[in-house]
This record gives sequence, C-alpha cells and structure tokens, in this order.
Amino acid sequence: MNRTLNVIRLQLTNRQTYIWVPLIILGSSFLVSMLVWVMLPPGATKYSGGAQAPLWYFLAVGVMALTYTFPFSQAMSLTRREYFFGTLLTAGLTSGLLAVVFVGGGFLEQATDGWGIDGYFFYLAWVWERGPASAFLTYFVVAMMLFIFGMWTALLYKRFGVTVLVSTLVGLGLALVGIGWLIGRADAWGDLFTWIGVNGSLGLTLWGVVLTAVLGGASYLTLRRTVP
Repeated sequence: MNRTLNVIRLQLTNRQTYIWVPLIILGSSFLVSMLVWVMLPPGATKYSGGAQAPLWYFLAVGVMALTYTFPFSQAMSLTRREYFFGTLLTAGLTSGLLAVVFVGGGFLEQATDGWGIDGYFFYLAWVWERGPASAFLTYFVVAMMLFIFGMWTALLYKRFGVTVLVSTLVGLGLALVGIGWLIGRADAWGDLFTWIGVNGSLGLTLWGVVLTAVLGGASYLTLRRTVP
C-alpha cells in the first residue's frame, strides 16, 4: 500500500494537471456562462452546457497521467499493478473533488434561484432527481470513465503504435454508427428514450460504472505488457 501511495505522490507532483487546470476550466466556463446570461432578456430559465468542459478535460488527464509518469514509475521499480491502482486512486481523488464542487454549486444555485438571474450551471434537475448523493455519483463516474478511456488510448499508443490506436478508435466509431443504424431499422428510438427515462440519471450512472470497470480491465491488461 505504501508503494501505491507513492504513485499518488508521483502523480500529484504535477498538481496543475490534476487540480488547477480542471478548476480553471470550470471557473472560466462558469464566468462565460454568467456573462451570456446577463445579456439575455430576464424572465426565462437559462441553462449552460459549459459545465461539461472540465469533465471532458479528464480525457486528456488520463492521457497525460500515463505519458508523463509511467516511465518514471518503472525507473523507481514500481510494479505495473502498483502504478495502475495508484493512478486510479489519484484520479478518484480529483474526480471526487470535482464532483464536490459541482454538488456545492448546485446547492448554491438552488438557494439563490440561479444566482438571482434564473441561470443554472451546476444544477440540472434530471441529474439531481434522486438527490445530491446521486448527482455526486454521476459527476464522479463520468469523470472517472473519461479518465480511464484517455489512459487506455495512451496505453494502446505506447503498446501497439498509432496505427492500432487509430484503427481501434475508428472501429469504435463505426460500431456506434452501426448500433444507431440497427436501432433505426428496428424503429426502436422511442423504446430507447423510454428506457432512458425509466432508468433516469442514477440508472444510467450505474451502467456507467459497469462500462468504467470494463475500460479499467482493458487498461490493466494492456498496461501489463506496455514498455515505457
């Protein structure tokens, strides 16, 4: 466990990547949203999709986490298993911090009626339908899922090269298009949206946990034979 904690210390030597840049992106996106809301006519409820920005940044964090520190971890004689779980713990800590900021911002928006201008950046009723704990879990899982996906793509690049990486991403894109085509052919879009509505944000988040676990397993298996 001590060696795994050393990986956390190794990752957090660059706090800018894990902590400050996500917070700067979040704050900048919030500021831009507020400026836009102030210019809009009063009376209508206003929402912003800018809150997604720091979550998508975690995709890049996953890439940087591996490319910046994996060679150093092997020079320090850390095993790949220790490095993997230490890196996931670091991502979990920072994802949790971001989720706390989102939930805290949601409470403020509810208490102030959208900052006094009926504008909502953190609070989305659909995400909060099961309460703040469910909202926290949703933001946490999304950040972790994007982080692990980013780390897995970096592992594919280091293990197999750019050709396999691009081919894999193209294959995933084609698979998604194919699934969409099958749903359309079966005239099942209505059923799909009904299923989403029935499951709600919490149900989809739990499916996200399953997907995150699959991505984590694929990442670990790839890491076992990756050369720094």
